[in-house]
This record gives sequence, structure tokens and C-alpha cells, in this order.
Amino acid sequence: MHAIDFKEIQEKLSDGFRPWQRSFQFWARASDIYTGYKVFQLRVSFVKDVKKQEELWETQHELAAHKIYAMCSDLGGFFLKVAQILGKPDLAPAAWVRKLVTLCDQAPATPFDSIRLVLEKELCKSIDEVFESFDDKPLGSASIAQVHRARVKGDKRDVVVKVQHPGVEKLMMTDIRNLQIFALYMQKTDIKFDLFSITKEMEKQIGYEFDFKREANAMEKIRRFLYDNNRKSPVLVPRVLPQLVTRRVLVMDYVNGIPILRLGDEMAKRGINPRGRMAEAAKLNILSSLSKAYGQMILKSGFFHADPHPGNILICKGSEVALLDYGQVKELPDHLRLGYANLVISIADNNASLASQSFRELGIVTFAKCENEQQELLQLAKTMFDTKMPPGVSVLQPFSEDSSIKKISVEGFPEELFSVLRTVILLRGLSVGIGLNCSCAQQWKPIAEEALLASGRHSPGRKQKRRFSSLRRLYTRD
Repeated sequence: MHAIDFKEIQEKLSDGFRPWQRSFQFWARASDIYTGYKVFQLRVSFVKDVKKQEELWETQHELAAHKIYAMCSDLGGFFLKVAQILGKPDLAPAAWVRKLVTLCDQAPATPFDSIRLVLEKELCKSIDEVFESFDDKPLGSASIAQVHRARVKGDKRDVVVKVQHPGVEKLMMTDIRNLQIFALYMQKTDIKFDLFSITKEMEKQIGYEFDFKREANAMEKIRRFLYDNNRKSPVLVPRVLPQLVTRRVLVMDYVNGIPILRLGDEMAKRGINPRGRMAEAAKLNILSSLSKAYGQMILKSGFFHADPHPGNILICKGSEVALLDYGQVKELPDHLRLGYANLVISIADNNASLASQSFRELGIVTFAKCENEQQELLQLAKTMFDTKMPPGVSVLQPFSEDSSIKKISVEGFPEELFSVLRTVILLRGLSVGIGLNCSCAQQWKPIAEEALLASGRHSPGRKQKRRFSSLRRLYTRD
């Protein structure tokens, strides 16, 4: 008679209840943060002194930042991605950014014994049969997987082995469905923006991240596109080892570089003034390379890397940029790619009429609550789809009372465009974070014109230029 394994039964029951426990934790904490702000808004409305109001808001943001940090840190997984989105210096209150930026690279690592089991099950061989050497201490751990440095037998090059955390998919999909319900509530009450469509696209994109075969194909497709369309690719894309790719394991070339967020520290170590001319030239080169790569991917190919957060960007020798992690990629249909090309040109040319036309072409449904609708729509387009900050502004407040999104509600937003929106927001946060202020629309305009011309459509702007404008006209230091 088969003995009953009570430990196994207990583990299965625990796995079944864990999503419910996470749901309870999310709703308890999210409700606390939300009601805290609503009560504070009522209380601060009775304070007439503007300076006192600002001090009170800063205190409230500090309190909320600690609570958001605790929620994202304790729940981990998907909420580490939420921290990446919220912890942007151009988007969130400074108190949030200071707290959340420390979370972005703090996903807990899975013990090596569990990683070994996943590896050997996926590759159908022992680690010693496949690898000459394998570092059991991970180079880094993220919400879905962790990476280890190794060397394949018969190959002298170092590689990176990406291994999926066991059991993470079920938990992350629970998290995002809770967020969808919260988004529905928020768009009905406080934020006049189609947040639900955005969370549906997030669900689709994150679902793709669990298939490393898909990621390997995406990496090779983008690598070929960038290398075929430039004398020298603006960014480095790691080479995949196709014989060592499964749904949960991905082996690729090791890229030697430093994380972009440590660029300033590295410069200081080498005796370079982070605000000097040499540092500025290096930063301009880095940002230009990234922006050029994204402009080409989005507007010429329509197939692009959709997760340019700082943890996925390395700076290599000679200020060369490496772009890592192709789990989140997006392919835009041609009508959206070309409609977005028109929108880029409207932003670059400050053309309110074309911006309004482009919104309609893209299927962005808006409802105006102001007289100068077209100008506010142009401002909304800049807030959503350009990286340049307005003069004297270091933090965008997209949901403040005087913002365009309060004057023009976004009632319909195509799910496919969320990846573009998120990419632009991440690029903007990156440029602000390294002390530069740039307009991706200005740099992308020639690419947009070229894309329209190649499709047989006439560019609404001036005659196409064959070269980028001078970098110094595109970028200014903060």
C-alpha cells in the first residue's frame, strides 16, 4: 500500500492558498496607501499657505513611499516591476524615487540546489556534462529569473545562463489580475485614463516572458535588424547559443560592462569629473546610441525591445551600450507604426493639428474639458510620448490638477501602444537620471520621415534629412 506523504500534501495545499494570501496582502496594503492619500487631500485642502502645503505633501509622499516599498519588497515578483515603473525621477514624487530605486535589483535569489534541478530537467543532462565551469553564486536576480556566469565545454568564451525561478509564473499572474481590478476602480474614480487596457497589455507581455525560446528568437531578430541596418549597431546585443535554449533556460554570450546607474561612480573612481566635458560627451554618446536603436526598432522595424529599465543596460569599453533581457518585446502592426511616426513628427514640429490627427489615426480616444483642445492635446502627446522635460521641471506630475490629462481624459487607449508608452517613460527616466534632458521626438523625426517615405506615405513635415541633427541641439544638461 502506498504511504501517504503528508509533507507533499501540505506543500500542495500551501501552493494553492499562496495566491489568496498574496491577494489579501495586496488589497490590504493598496487600500491603506490609497485611503491615506484621499484623507490627506481633504485635510490639506484646508491649508491656505502654499509653502506649508508643499511641506505637508512631502511628508505624505515619504509616508506612502515607505508603505509602497514594503509592499513591493515583501510581495516581490511582479511588484518589483511595479517598483521599476514607479521609481522614475521624471514621473514619481522624489520621496518615492529615493525609496523605490533601491528595490530594482533586489529580487531574492533562488537557492542553487533548486536552480540545478531546473537546469538539469530542462537540458536533460547534468551541469557537469554541459559546462566546464559554473558559478553557483548568481550575477543577479530579477522577478522572473536569475543569471549565472559559466563556460560551456569546448568553448573558451564565458556565457550567461538565465534560469527561471520555479513556481513564479502562477504567482505573477495572480498579482497582475489584482492590479487589473485596482486599475478599473482607479479609472472610474480618480484617473481619467484607460488604465485597464494598459494592464491587459502588461498581462500579455509578462505572460510572454516565461517562454525563453520566444526571448531567444526575439534577441536574434533584433540583433540581425540592428546589425543589418547600420554600419555599426548602435547597441550590443548578446549572441544566443541556440542548442542551449529551452522554455525555462537561456544561454547567451557574457557581456562585460557596468550597470548604467553606476556610471557616475565609475567615472569618479577613474578621476573623471561626472559633470565635466569628458563625462558629458560620454553620456551624450550613450543616450544617443540608445535613442537611435529604439527609434529604428520602433519606427522602421516595428519589432522592439520594450523594457529599457536601468538594470537591462550595461556600459562597455569606449562608452559602448549593451542592451540585455529580451523577455519583453513588442511588434507593432504597420498602421500603428506609421501612425506613431506621424505623432513623432507632430511633437518634433510642435504641430498641434497633426498631433490631434495622429491621436485619431492611432485610435486614442479623448474627451476634452477645456477650450484650447488642440494645444492641450499636443501637451498631452509630449507628456506621454516624448522624453524631453519642460524647462525648469524635474518631475512630471501627469495626474496633477493642472496637467493635460486632467483637462483631456483618455477614454480609449490601444493596448499595443502601451509598450511604446512604457518604453518612452523608461527612456525619459534614464536621461533624467544621468543628468541630461533630451527629446527622442527630435532625434526620431528623420527615422519617422524615412519610415513614412518607405511605406509610400508622404511625410507631413519638411523634406527628409539624411543625417541626425547635431547632438548638442538635441540634448541639454539639466
